Amino acid sequence: MENSFLHAALILVLVTDPLGNIPLFITALERVPAVRKASVIFREVAVAFGILLLAMVGGRGALSVLGIGDASLKAAGGVILLLIAINMIFPAAGARMGEGPTDGEPLIVPIAVPLIAGPSAIATAMLVAADDPSRMPEWIGALAISMALTLASLFLSSTFKRLLGVQLLSAIERLMGLVLTAVSVDMIMSGAGAYFSALL
Repeated sequence: MENSFLHAALILVLVTDPLGNIPLFITALERVPAVRKASVIFREVAVAFGILLLAMVGGRGALSVLGIGDASLKAAGGVILLLIAINMIFPAAGARMGEGPTDGEPLIVPIAVPLIAGPSAIATAMLVAADDPSRMPEWIGALAISMALTLASLFLSSTFKRLLGVQLLSAIERLMGLVLTAVSVDMIMSGAGAYFSALL
């Protein structure tokens, strides 16, 4: 399946999970002084955007050096997304990545990495760009949309939690997980189909 701009943006938004990460954002920012909060949020999102942009632009070259083809990348990316979707629908017991109080002002960890630019988001950025490198400006635009939504969720995290409550946010995350499950299965089948077609 060929990625469209909206398809790429949807996948990146689902993987970065701005709504599902709201409770973790609140925990990570709770000890940041109010006067510093805006600058910390902008800095962390900028760092995450830089990491994902680097993966998107340079990831294909790195994979080519390793001899990994597009079909294998698409199938592997689908498996990764499927695991993320399962974790969104059935959260594992215990703390999630980045959960727990932080001492002082967070710097890169845990907000930029791994909450925003975690391994799954990095792999997805590489996968989206590998679909058609000639459309790189579109993929960067899709990444920018996901980062803009993440930025908004960081600024509005306390408001969202107060208005929606933890239970509703959890329900929304599970719904996003269902959508991501369908996307991931399609990617696995597409990658497997391309691989076996090449063999035949």
